[in-house]
Amino acid sequence: MNIKSLLLGSAAALAAVSGAHAADAVVAAEPEQLEYVRICDAYGAGYFFIPGTETCLKIGGKVRTEGQWYSAYDPNARFGTLWHTRAELQLQTATDTEYGPLRTNTELRWDWDDGGSTFTNLLHASISLGGFTVGKEDSQFNVFTGYAGDVINDDVVYDGPYELNQITYNYDAGNGFTAVISVEDTNSGPGATGFNGEDSSDHYAPDVVAGAGFRSGAWGFKVVGGYDSIVEEGAIKARVDADFGVFSAFLMGGWNTDGDKLNKYAGTNTGGACPADRPALCGWGDWALWGGVGVPINEKLKWNLQLAYTDSKIFAATTNVKWYAVRNLLIEPELSYTSWDSINQDQWAGILRFERSF
Repeated sequence: MNIKSLLLGSAAALAAVSGAHAADAVVAAEPEQLEYVRICDAYGAGYFFIPGTETCLKIGGKVRTEGQWYSAYDPNARFGTLWHTRAELQLQTATDTEYGPLRTNTELRWDWDDGGSTFTNLLHASISLGGFTVGKEDSQFNVFTGYAGDVINDDVVYDGPYELNQITYNYDAGNGFTAVISVEDTNSGPGATGFNGEDSSDHYAPDVVAGAGFRSGAWGFKVVGGYDSIVEEGAIKARVDADFGVFSAFLMGGWNTDGDKLNKYAGTNTGGACPADRPALCGWGDWALWGGVGVPINEKLKWNLQLAYTDSKIFAATTNVKWYAVRNLLIEPELSYTSWDSINQDQWAGILRFERSF
């Protein structure tokens, strides 16, 4: 065998071996399975499954900006125009369990004022299962009755506390009857501690709220009571709602167990105008009344009116127009008048609000 034949044979052998190894090395990777977002319609509109889980998620919120002129809550407020902007993000989850849906509600709020400062607030954060709710929500003294009217300044006459920690049980019989009982934190949310000389430094007992209601057709009735364990007084509210189609109306009355004292459920003012030397700006006295009407003019326009009066001679009137220029865009001008007869002062106030919800 000559040198040329040897070299050609070796080259052919190497090419065959290399070709075999190259063919073995080329392995076609299987395409990864894509998981598309699935709609979760068991808990209402807007929910979708978090990929890879059986948990449903809903994302929502709003962006709001508004101009305010004076304050319906404080006769001493004398600013010209106060411009205020807010953003909110809400995350809700739901998962099916043997005890019913396991839900969470989380809501974050950011506020920016004319001073150039941004304020962050964990507005709501709660867990719900089997009718029980634990965490931070508005007081059931407000939630169960549906707050007050469909106006911005609905609580010029104070109707109860917001944003507090609680353990709540809601019952729905399915035939129109509902009930609630709630154990609420004495040290969270607005309160009246100190106005009557109380010392809460070693206080441990919670506040208690309980209520019951019934709705049939166009009519609904609810009653709720709250006990302030620090002040050792409380309040009761009863509300009637009616929907007549061309307009809706409500009437609500409140009774304070001791009109000479302020308590968390009948005696603080969320607008900040509650000086210790002038409790008449915040308290009901023995009783309070609210009433209002809402008139839908068309599918985009609604007019609202709310009136309120207290035994302590606070009169509040508010009217607004809610105009949905396009879907989820609200333009809302509002005008309020408040009179504090006991101190011989009154105040006109206005708001122009723009709000985009999603």
